[in-house]
Amino acid sequence: MSIFTGAGVAIITPMNEDGTINFEEFGKIIEDQIAGHTDAIIVCGTTGEASTMDDEEHIAAIKYCVEKVAGRIPVIAGTGSKCTREAVNLSKKAEEVGADALLCVTPYYNKATQAGLYEYYKAVSDAVNIPIIMYNVPSRTGTNILPETAVKIAKEVKNVVAIKEASGNISQVAKLAALADGCIDIYSGNDDQVLPLLSLGGKGVISVWSNIAPQQVHDMVQSFFDGDIEKATKLQLDAISLIDALFCEVNPIPVKAAMSMLGYAAGPVRAPLTEMTDANKAVLRKAMEAYGIL
Repeated sequence: MSIFTGAGVAIITPMNEDGTINFEEFGKIIEDQIAGHTDAIIVCGTTGEASTMDDEEHIAAIKYCVEKVAGRIPVIAGTGSKCTREAVNLSKKAEEVGADALLCVTPYYNKATQAGLYEYYKAVSDAVNIPIIMYNVPSRTGTNILPETAVKIAKEVKNVVAIKEASGNISQVAKLAALADGCIDIYSGNDDQVLPLLSLGGKGVISVWSNIAPQQVHDMVQSFFDGDIEKATKLQLDAISLIDALFCEVNPIPVKAAMSMLGYAAGPVRAPLTEMTDANKAVLRKAMEAYGIL
């Protein structure tokens, strides 16, 4: 059984002006996501700025999200790390505070071999009893989970049941789907490639775009599964300019700016990220206006 099917939001972490987590606003955003029919919440991922959090606030954010969601939809906690020991520690703590599943990015900077990736995911899996989604995003980590490796892990490592594929390489995803033959759930990690990935048997998307348009992203994926490919395609293509604007600077800089434009107290991004330039804010605002959400 899949952890979720549909559109999961890679949710932002709103910050106060002093850089601490704004839990009150976080609660409002979670409630609005659920009202917008988001199918799962992915907390403390890249979009949630987890790499700038210490362990205590990382787990505090996961715990708060779990308690706020209160079982209404799955909560998937980001717990990957450049260090296997750290990933194991975070994963165990996330399970303890009630996360339904884990999203574990490949080790970054270290550039693990394929054998190293296998051992990394095995170590995390051996430490927990909840499902794990591998996260393949070579542009950020410098490491690519090859299709053969992903399938080997899925078949041999307990708890590893899915992969978030953000390589941007549709040919690689097609090869993965062919080799897997259903042994692993595939989620899109790229908002502009959701429909192509669904057509290859994907289960949905872990989406940045969903932060500002949860209903639309949910409807796109659901329309595809309902067999209304024309509607799903239109929803995907209508959003391309907006999606481009959401990635005109490194994520999550634009999406936090977009959330602020929508009236949320998203707050600043944490260093070493910087605030969005005025020129790119104008591009983003124009795209949001054209899309009809501003």
